[in-house]
This record gives sequence, structure tokens and C-alpha cells, in this order.
Amino acid sequence: MRTGFDIDALFADLVKRVAEELRAEMESTATTATVRPRLLTVDQAATYLGRTKTSIQHLISERAIPVVRHDRRVFLDIRDLDGWIDAAKV
Repeated sequence: MRTGFDIDALFADLVKRVAEELRAEMESTATTATVRPRLLTVDQAATYLGRTKTSIQHLISERAIPVVRHDRRVFLDIRDLDGWIDAAKV
């Protein structure tokens, strides 16, 4: 049997190090939180819905999804996209 080897002390040190790493990770994540935009471009909406850009443009032209127009730009409200998803559920 080895002398001077303390498994409890080793385990306590490991737990302490893991806790410090987790705390540091949580703090860095909390300070770099990102803001999720409410208005999406057609490309972003296509990615969000898992559709093509063309299919989103068809939904817009059919007025199946409301849009926000500013100058010549078209945006889709993420809440409207979520509503469209909810309405399509069976």
C-alpha cells in the first residue's frame, strides 16, 4: 500500500477545480449573452423555418405570412412565424 496517497483529498481537489471551471464558464456566458432579433430577413426566416428562400417569398406573395416593410426591405416578425407554425399543426 502506498503511503502519502489520500484519495479523499484528491477527489476534493478535483471537485473544487471542476466547480471553478463551471463558475468561470457560467460567468463568461452570462456577460456575453446575445440578443435575439425579433425581425428576420427572408434568408433568416427561411433558415428559421427550415424552408428555402423561394418558398418564403411565395408565402409572402400569397400573404400567408405578414411582413414588415421598411423602405424596400422586407422583414418577418418571428412571432408571426411561430404563429404560422402553430396554425399549421394538426
